[in-house]
Amino acid sequence: MTELLDERGSLGSRRLGGIAWPLALPVLRVIMVGLACTAAWLVTLAATGGGAFPPPTLVAVVAMLPVNVACLWLVARLVRRDGGRLRDLVGARRGHVLRDILWGVLWLFVLYIPFSLTIVLTMWLLHGDETLARFETAFFDAATLPPFDTVAWSVLAIIAVITFAPLNAPAEEFVYRGYAQRGLTRRLPVWVGIGVPAAIYALQHVFYAPTPDAVVVFVAAFFVWGLGAGIIAHRQGRLLPIIVAHGLVNLLMTLPALVIPFVATGVTP
Repeated sequence: MTELLDERGSLGSRRLGGIAWPLALPVLRVIMVGLACTAAWLVTLAATGGGAFPPPTLVAVVAMLPVNVACLWLVARLVRRDGGRLRDLVGARRGHVLRDILWGVLWLFVLYIPFSLTIVLTMWLLHGDETLARFETAFFDAATLPPFDTVAWSVLAIIAVITFAPLNAPAEEFVYRGYAQRGLTRRLPVWVGIGVPAAIYALQHVFYAPTPDAVVVFVAAFFVWGLGAGIIAHRQGRLLPIIVAHGLVNLLMTLPALVIPFVATGVTP
């Protein structure tokens, strides 16, 4: 009996140890995002004397640069420690780059349908007949913008376009749909392995929400996006197509900031 209990205890310890980093890594990213947004807000406050928390999305996006670099480095270390390579998570195939890009475009449209419907449904549940009117203020509050001049907004926009999509998309996919999801689905039921990273991914976006309404909407919508992306990554067994979809979203939402540098919102990771 003692040997049986020891064996079960050993198996339980191995299972717990096996999911420790897959759980800890996405939680760590959420903490890093929160700290980066707080630091960006404090710097903005010290420089201009204005601006509410959380900082405008464009400012927060620029603050993600060190977070994304740190996450990419950490994932690479963890994957290498486990005897793998990042390219194994990506799953790029020679001669299939165009096909993978087309898959990414397809998944972009597939994911945006439930994502958009969730935004509308959540707003309707919150406000009923006033939904359309509330859309005007739920995701943007001009009164909270820091008093940066056009040059400052332009510099932020350039940094965002150059760094955000190329780094944020792979960093988030490696963390949530790559290392975390793969590690959890190997040791837990698949729906748990997909659902838990999706929930943590949704919580991360609280730090980009400018109003209480946006907090609720972002959590719901990005949970749906995370579930869809997780299912796609699990079924395809690789991340490249979903990285392409994610990167296109980030790029399309940062590019307008170059044309209208004083617009500091509207960027969704």
